[in-house]
Amino acid sequence: SFCTLLGAMLNAKWSMVVAGMSGAAGVALGAFGAHALKEKLVAKGNDGKWATAVQYQMVHTLAVLVISNMLSNGVAGGAKLSPFMRRRLSLAATLFTTGIVCFSGSIYLLCFYGGTPQAKILGPITPLGGLMFIFGWLSLVSTALDDGKGL
Repeated sequence: SFCTLLGAMLNAKWSMVVAGMSGAAGVALGAFGAHALKEKLVAKGNDGKWATAVQYQMVHTLAVLVISNMLSNGVAGGAKLSPFMRRRLSLAATLFTTGIVCFSGSIYLLCFYGGTPQAKILGPITPLGGLMFIFGWLSLVSTALDDGKGL
């Protein structure tokens, strides 16, 4: 249900944990792709795809980190966060995290399993991750436009 989803959204602490874990994984995956996997990725023409997955992971990891900071301080853009703003920021962090897993995760897997029967399920997951990113950014827009009265 929607209430369960709201309760499962990332708070300040868990946003920070997710950002730290995702940032560490992004650096490791970037280095792994640039060194240990480079020949394999280039041979399959997947080096650019891998780099895109790492780039999107890192950009959205930084967004989750900024959101964690806003939630911790209770302030966004100089304005005190209303309960509605907190929920939308938490929603944005949750959407970005889901986007990282779906978008970047599916691309990492497609770099290895692309062209196999198992890869069929991965194809539709990538654009769903992209939608999560878009909805996360729109959630930030709605937070910025909040007049303190909620939706």
